Amino acid sequence: MIGVSTPDRGSDERFPTLLAAFPDAALLGRALVEAGLTIAVAESCTGGLLGAALTAVAGSSGYVRGGVIAYADDVKAEHLGVGRHLLATHGAVSSEVAGAMASGVRLRFDASLGVGITGVAGPDASEQKPAGLVFVAVADQATTRVIRLDEDHGREANRARAVQAALRLCDDVVREITASAPVSP
Repeated sequence: MIGVSTPDRGSDERFPTLLAAFPDAALLGRALVEAGLTIAVAESCTGGLLGAALTAVAGSSGYVRGGVIAYADDVKAEHLGVGRHLLATHGAVSSEVAGAMASGVRLRFDASLGVGITGVAGPDASEQKPAGLVFVAVADQATTRVIRLDEDHGREANRARAVQAALRLCDDVVREITASAPVSP
């Protein structure tokens, strides 16, 4: 039998780390643990980059429930419960679809928070949906918050910007949840 093993040599500075690129992932992880919350992600234009950033944190299995890369509309509909009428009416790149993705992934993965990201990473775009247009949504049990990003910085920067925006929005939501939680006597 032939086996392949790669010894763990620690980090190699020749390769950037996700934690270096997205330090807010560790901060969010700590906040989720302290609040006793979990998270699930539904990603389109970021293609799993948010999930990768979240799971780059040691111990993330304690709060990351899972995720779906939903590039195709039928995946959004069948696996996240996004209404086909919603997709036809507003288009996949819309605040409504981002919110539905966030709510759908939260419910399907039984998570405290669901994140939905949809947009045009670029370079291909249309006049109505230009490159850099991204919607990021975070849903909890009570509400869904959506933010819109509009600037085009190139494909990879657009994707990274969307992940950073998602991490920050999640952190804001966790802070709101913990601030409104009843204080024990």
